[in-house]
Amino acid sequence: MSARLNVCFAFLAIILMYTLPAHADDYHAPAWLPGGDMQTLYPFLFIAAPKVAYRRERWELPDGDFLDLDWVDNPAGTPLVVLFHGLEGNAQGFYSLALMDAVKQRGWRGVVVHFRGCSGEPNRLPRAYFASDSADIGYILNRLRSTNEGVPMYATGVSLGGNALLKWLGEQGENAVGVIDAAVAVSAPVDLTVTGHNLDKGFNRYFYTAHFLRTLKKKALQKLDAYPTLYDRKKIEAISTLYEFDDQVTAPLHGYKGADDYWRRASSKPGLINIALPTLLINARDDPFMPGAALPTPDQVSSSVTLDFPAQGGHVGFPTGPFPGRINWLPTRVLGFFDSRH
Repeated sequence: MSARLNVCFAFLAIILMYTLPAHADDYHAPAWLPGGDMQTLYPFLFIAAPKVAYRRERWELPDGDFLDLDWVDNPAGTPLVVLFHGLEGNAQGFYSLALMDAVKQRGWRGVVVHFRGCSGEPNRLPRAYFASDSADIGYILNRLRSTNEGVPMYATGVSLGGNALLKWLGEQGENAVGVIDAAVAVSAPVDLTVTGHNLDKGFNRYFYTAHFLRTLKKKALQKLDAYPTLYDRKKIEAISTLYEFDDQVTAPLHGYKGADDYWRRASSKPGLINIALPTLLINARDDPFMPGAALPTPDQVSSSVTLDFPAQGGHVGFPTGPFPGRINWLPTRVLGFFDSRH
């Protein structure tokens, strides 16, 4: 009988090892997946994300453009988690699916806000989205708050979306209190100058940046069908770095003098000292996009900001567990932070 019990307990231990969420307060990368690049790419390429049934809603904007929002529904009055995705991301990204599935499972509501032109349909205006689009962030959050009065509402920004969210929080200061109750930024490139130049070097340039430019350049060239004089087609076709793209497309379209001016003024890092509501920054120190040396120090952020900078994790990766790995640490950490404010 005791031998049978021992077998049962061993079997149960194996099941728990594979199913229980990772401890959300202390990230440890799997020993079988070393390095920031591997921890970035493996979850994106190989870990199966959960399936999420979204309900799409389109907002017509005051300037004549539109935004598409993908909703995870639960009963009205339950907490709402708003997700702003990263560069060229959308609601089908592995981190979006992982977080929204976790939101659904706990009985909360969630919404992935697609930045302009990221929902599968080109936006209408001669502009796109950018790393400090705080006006759109503010419009979205205030509109969501107006239909969710008295309901806990939390915002999460990932990568570029994280920088844009932090930029809005820093600009608003105390005015953000009451719009949302807490915020989390994941792998946010808070220093865009460091991040941009880092992405244009070596492996980063020929893998990550090349990946981004495939869709960024395609969208930019599509704009010329509606706005033929917006920029020079041949120059756009010849772009091979993020600096060139931001210098010739992103910056002039959104009121900046060039890439240097855009990267400097759009960075959220200088405003972190002004954030007035509970905010968590999660960044791995081995993030291949932004070196750990560029991360903010405790004296560069307000007392409302919590810094969680594990040694490993990559860029929006944070895989855990035995092979083939899981992607549940990040949703657990994010929602755990919101739980502490709920």
